[in-house]
Amino acid sequence: MTKTNLSQELVEQLEKHIGAYSFGGDPHELYDPIAYIMSLGGKRIRPLLTLLAYSLYRDDYEKILTPAAAVEVFHNFTLVHDDIMDEAPLRRGKATVHKKWDTNTAILSGDVMLVKVYDMLLHIQEDKLAVCLRLFNQTATEVCEGQQHDMNFETLEHVSEAEYLEMIRQKTAVLLGFALQYGAILGGASLEDSQHLYEFGVNVGIGFQLKDDLLDVYADKAKFGKQVGGDILANKKTFLLIKARELATGEVKRQLEDWLGKVEFDKEDKVKSVTEIYDSLGIKEVTEAKMEGYFQQGFAQLSALKVKKPAVLAALKGLTQNLIDREK
Repeated sequence: MTKTNLSQELVEQLEKHIGAYSFGGDPHELYDPIAYIMSLGGKRIRPLLTLLAYSLYRDDYEKILTPAAAVEVFHNFTLVHDDIMDEAPLRRGKATVHKKWDTNTAILSGDVMLVKVYDMLLHIQEDKLAVCLRLFNQTATEVCEGQQHDMNFETLEHVSEAEYLEMIRQKTAVLLGFALQYGAILGGASLEDSQHLYEFGVNVGIGFQLKDDLLDVYADKAKFGKQVGGDILANKKTFLLIKARELATGEVKRQLEDWLGKVEFDKEDKVKSVTEIYDSLGIKEVTEAKMEGYFQQGFAQLSALKVKKPAVLAALKGLTQNLIDREK
C-alpha cells in the first residue's frame, strides 16, 4: 500500500466512524450543534496522526478508531469555544456554532463535547488508560494555557519571540505531539519511541504555525482562500511582527509604529506598506529559517525511531511534507 493510499484509507475509516458515532439526541438543541461542527470536515490531521503512530507498531488500527476520534472531538470542542472568544462568524466556510445557534448553546454543546471525549477515551485498553488520561489532561490544560496567553498578548505592548513560540507550542503544537505519542503508547511503543514521536509532533506543530503566519502575509491571494494580510490589519502579534519590531530601527521603526497606532486607515494601503517594511527587514527569510529549523528538528526525531515500518513511516513523512508545502 502506498503512503498516499494508507493515509487516505485511515481518513476514510475515521470519517465513517465519526459519522456513525452517537453523541446523544435529546435535547436536540444540545446535540445538533455537535453533529454540525463534526460534519464540517477538516483534514482530520490529529486522529490521523494517532492512527499512523499506532500503525508503526501494530496492524489492527480498527481497534482504536474510537480513542483516535476522541482527539478530533477534543480539537473541535476547542474550536467551538475559540470561535466564541474570537467572535468568529465562519468556520471552514460555514457559520460558526454560536452564530448558527447562540452563544449559550455553543458553550453548553462545547462542554458536553468534552464530556464525550472522556467517554471515548474509556475505550482505551485498561492497562494503558491511566497513562493516556494523564497525558491527555496535561495536553488539554496546556492548550487552554496557550489560548489564555494568546488573549493576553492582545493587550500587551510587547511580546518577545520566546513568549510567542511558547504560546504556539501550547496552543497548537502540544496536541499534535500528544496525538502521536498517544497512538504510539496504544500500539505498545517503547518510552523512547513515544517520546521521539511527541517531540516530532511539537516541533512540526510550531513550524506549521510559523507557516500560517507567513501565508497570512505572503500567500497567493487566489490560493489562500481568505484575506491576505488579515494579521497585519488586526495588529496581531505574529512571529513576523515581533521580529520586525525587534529588527527595525530609525525611520523604518517609526513608520512601523505609526501604522500600528493608526485607528483609521485604508486596508490595502496598510497591508502593502507593512509588507514593504517586512521586505526591507528580510522578515520573510527570517521566518522561513526559523520554520525550517523546527521542521528539521522534527524529522530528526523520526530518524531516531527504532521501529521498522517503512510504508507507515513514509505515510507519516508524506502527510507532514504535504502540510509543509501547502499554500493555503
